[in-house]
Amino acid sequence: MESKRLQLLEEEEKKKKKVARMGFNTSSFLRKSQLGFLSVTSYCRFAHELRVSCMERKKVHIQSSDASTLMSDPFSLILADTNSDRLFTVNDVDVGGSKYGIISLSGLKTPALKVHMHKNFYFTNRKVNSVCWASLNHLDSHVLLCLLGFAETPGCATLIPVSLFTSSHPGVDRRGMLCSFRIPGAWSCAWCLNIQANTCFSTGLSRRVLLTNVVTGHRQSYRTNSDVLSQQFAVMTPLLFNGCRSGEIFAIDLRSRSQGKSWKATRLFHDSAVTSLQILQEEQSVLASDMAGKIKLWDLRAMKCIRQYEGHVNEYACLPLHVHEEEGILVAVGQDCYTRIWSLHDAHLLRTIPSPYPTSKADIPSVAFSSQLGGVQGAPGLLMAVRQDLYCFSYS
Repeated sequence: MESKRLQLLEEEEKKKKKVARMGFNTSSFLRKSQLGFLSVTSYCRFAHELRVSCMERKKVHIQSSDASTLMSDPFSLILADTNSDRLFTVNDVDVGGSKYGIISLSGLKTPALKVHMHKNFYFTNRKVNSVCWASLNHLDSHVLLCLLGFAETPGCATLIPVSLFTSSHPGVDRRGMLCSFRIPGAWSCAWCLNIQANTCFSTGLSRRVLLTNVVTGHRQSYRTNSDVLSQQFAVMTPLLFNGCRSGEIFAIDLRSRSQGKSWKATRLFHDSAVTSLQILQEEQSVLASDMAGKIKLWDLRAMKCIRQYEGHVNEYACLPLHVHEEEGILVAVGQDCYTRIWSLHDAHLLRTIPSPYPTSKADIPSVAFSSQLGGVQGAPGLLMAVRQDLYCFSYS
């Protein structure tokens, strides 16, 4: 395993010194496609493969008012917001627990890749089970965290306003701005952007789904036959998709009553626990990954699997999928610490990126991909956080 990782790293270094072979460029592909020598599918795949293969790893310099502390705290996860101009970060601390930050990506421009870390003083000694951005006041105004219980303290879901990180008065105690809901044992969470329930979030629990209205405090519970490990709301329709430990995927129609018999709008099945769900933009298909390493694309109208993405490695972890329809790619990090990039349209494996560090359960990279890293003027690329380091793989 380690020899393979070192070999891939060596090949990446050689790529930096090579010039793309003659004729291997998007202009050539487009011309061949126009002349009928390449199908549209082949043209798209070659173009994506070229761009992805040209991504080079560069270290990002993180600036912070407390740089010494930052360098000693390894990343647990990173999560990009909708516009990809901010990252929410969870860092593990030596005393056992987590602290949070917001990284502004506005300075993520070559050749000097510099970003700024905004911290707060909110610290928890509880494990973060799930995280998502929440749009309570405006788009991505808050971050929703699901925390496990610890000793006498029960588990909870906490809404943290992003303004807590960017305050010009960092010494002021603003913990009163936090909004917590006593929800023990949450495996997953999701925020609803559908207009019919846009002040609600969902948590996946042991054999139960709990829908909570942040404004009114009203809760609605749905009983299930298995633990709910992954969730995502549709936007155009009031549906909540759930992935279970049993392998079942089902959708809840938010307009139905939880005690009725018709609230399961869709039912699909994997052979292993479903750990991540991603609904595609037209909301006619959903991507799902499981603990057997299977990644499948399901057609929600035909209710069948129409594509499978090979190569992902997972046995027991809840690992996220990253879908980018604008670029036509799918990204996932496996338990073997390799980041794999597939063509979304034909499931071709475009690239396998090794971790810069030896494979370890404690050092599985966390990634974020966007067609506009750093905002509207940004370039497509991949961000990778592993240990204390942040790397950028941007298109040349």
